[in-house]
Amino acid sequence: MAVQTIPPRIRWAVDVMDVQPDDHVLEIGCGPGAGAELICEKLETGKLFAIDRSESGVDRTKRRCARFVESGRLTVRQIDLATLRVPVKRLNKVFAFNVNLFWVRECAEEVALLHERVLPGGAVYLFYEANQPELVPTMVRKASAALVEGGFRVSVVDQKAPPVVGLIGRR
Repeated sequence: MAVQTIPPRIRWAVDVMDVQPDDHVLEIGCGPGAGAELICEKLETGKLFAIDRSESGVDRTKRRCARFVESGRLTVRQIDLATLRVPVKRLNKVFAFNVNLFWVRECAEEVALLHERVLPGGAVYLFYEANQPELVPTMVRKASAALVEGGFRVSVVDQKAPPVVGLIGRR
């Protein structure tokens, strides 16, 4: 298989998360698997559980990260966050990139599920491309409010090139 490049925006976001070798991470919306690949490269005893509503996203992640699936470091499932039953009882980190759920509709149940599963001291990392600057204030306001209402303390980070905004919800 040809080597697939990892977009700079994904590299930056995963760097912000500071994945540790023993972390247990949930990725929401794994898509083509670039984030999963980077996260799994940093794990040793930790695990990544990646989900996507799209069958093609799951298939692409499984193909791209086959070595991590085979080693048991990565589990990939086609499922919606609302119906998720995380096999890892407790998570250190949750990662999502361009998952609009948190700012386009009511997501209190999903945020409650994350709050229940994330260990104290752990965090939810929501990243969005900021290439439509007029949408950024709304994204930040709505996603921050959802996390705060769910019991997280929120901080915002951003990167100008590539343009990305991230919300970090700490438990």
